[in-house]
Amino acid sequence: MKVLVTGVGGQLGFDVINELKNRGHQAIGSDIIDKDDDNYIKLDITDKQAVEKVISETKPDAVIHCAAWTAVDAAEDAENKDKVFAINANGTKFIAEACKAADCKMIYISTDYVFNGEGTEPWQPDCKDYAPLCVYGQSKLDGELAVSQTLDKYYIVRIAWVFGKNGKNFIKTMLNVGKKHPEVRVVNDQIGTPTYTFDLARLLVDMAETDKYGYYHATNEGGYISWYDFTCEIYRQAGYTTKVTPVTTAEYGLSKAKRPFNSRLDKSKLTNNGFKTLPTWQDALSRYLKEIEY
Repeated sequence: MKVLVTGVGGQLGFDVINELKNRGHQAIGSDIIDKDDDNYIKLDITDKQAVEKVISETKPDAVIHCAAWTAVDAAEDAENKDKVFAINANGTKFIAEACKAADCKMIYISTDYVFNGEGTEPWQPDCKDYAPLCVYGQSKLDGELAVSQTLDKYYIVRIAWVFGKNGKNFIKTMLNVGKKHPEVRVVNDQIGTPTYTFDLARLLVDMAETDKYGYYHATNEGGYISWYDFTCEIYRQAGYTTKVTPVTTAEYGLSKAKRPFNSRLDKSKLTNNGFKTLPTWQDALSRYLKEIEY
């Protein structure tokens, strides 16, 4: 199987490329940066003609679309909004249209931010009660709609609380802060589950090997937690003695973008369709800490 992966400079794209190669698939990476690699193509996904050219010439069996604007707070800045939608909405639309022309399947990575984050019930993958709270969420929803309205052979996979080896994330931030300060304040009223890109990459390649299309939710198993709970476990496994103080989102008060309180994602559709779920987040954290230097 030949697979084109966008955004290979990021956490998820990096792991997806490696997973494809490890399974013997022909993997072609793309991103906006220059890179000297025969299996890499420089691509600006906001350039419609460039997207059409790359997909028509490479003729992939599937495109795993990991490229995205993910700086949630920076997306709220007036000078960035056009760029956020150009990448997350228009870029995704260009890829979907090119996939349709090439008759190849597409996997689009979306987010819990497409929902309003209210209540306590886990969000179902096929729920259409969209109400994004911020620019980032709206741009990712626009990307979802572009894919679903353009293609028949697609997967829309919503994830949350992402961490991986290749890039910045919450765990690295907390480890860095915990080294320098005796106490940290972390919100305890936003609830969800972390997603380790190494584990997610395996699932995405599993999906690409099938035709069980549709909407899915994919995070690690291990239960729903708060960011406070997550931080406590990070420090416990890392051997830190840093004090973790729980605060409400209102008390914390530093974020430009509104964040969902309820990021619980129901993942039962994965097992119902024969896919293997991800390991527990506690296990993922343990493996991740062994992978990084801290």
